[in-house]
Amino acid sequence: MAESSLDPRVHAYSPQLADARLRGQVEAETFVEGTTKRVRAPSAPMRDRPDAHAPFSTELLLGEVVRVFGDTDDGWSWVQNETDRYVGFLRTDALGPLDPPPTHRVTALRTFVYPGPDMKLPPTASLTLGSRVALGEEVETRGMPFRLLAGGSKALIASHVLPIDAPPEPDYVAVAERFLQVPYLWGGRTSLGLDCSALVQLSLMAAGIAAPRDTDMQCGQLGTPVEGGSSGAPRRGDLVYWPGHVAILATADRIIHASGHHMTVVAEPLAVAVARISKSAGLSAALRRLSSPDDR
Repeated sequence: MAESSLDPRVHAYSPQLADARLRGQVEAETFVEGTTKRVRAPSAPMRDRPDAHAPFSTELLLGEVVRVFGDTDDGWSWVQNETDRYVGFLRTDALGPLDPPPTHRVTALRTFVYPGPDMKLPPTASLTLGSRVALGEEVETRGMPFRLLAGGSKALIASHVLPIDAPPEPDYVAVAERFLQVPYLWGGRTSLGLDCSALVQLSLMAAGIAAPRDTDMQCGQLGTPVEGGSSGAPRRGDLVYWPGHVAILATADRIIHASGHHMTVVAEPLAVAVARISKSAGLSAALRRLSSPDDR
């Protein structure tokens, strides 16, 4: 069999082990169906190899489901995220059973988990936008509504979550703007730190639009090309792509992006960013147009 052309970022295979769904497409010593588990940690860095010193390739959120293809003796699992199909290694202790299934999603940029329904208690964890949680009853303390985590006494602020089936955010640009000043973090995918493609992915996800993880995947799969690129007729909501970078048009002439140059999520004039980034990338910017938030 010829060497596979399948993208290993989103297809689980190696010479030793592969996803059984890839049988006949790749060569491997063993094919496995895998088992599904749910991320039970507030967030879980994914790495290209089972090494705590390896860079992040991405980050998974509480409540996401993964397919586990194998575990190492020293506490790592080789998995595929069912949200965006990304493949890599997570710490095994970040994973748990599928049940109880999430009932709510976090809609605040970030929120705290309290040991009980009281905002004065020291929080035990923080959760980021897009996390999915299983919640129980609503209780009130000193006029503040909380939702208890299912089967326990820990609690979240009730106004920071919505039911899983609640309508999505109407405007992904407005979601992206809420991330302003969040630090840039290569591979990051939370409101504590994220990279350029994660900003796009999370903003679109909040608006009910599925998006791949990396910029090249997004540029090939999201929306339709805008003739003339950044020199054409940009409009709010367009996605601006360079090799290895992406930004969102906040207005026809201003972008918001997680910038490795500024090391934070910033808004700046499109022309300024095009001049700087295109010079280093060596190519002009491409525009992709989704259904504009203003059209929805």
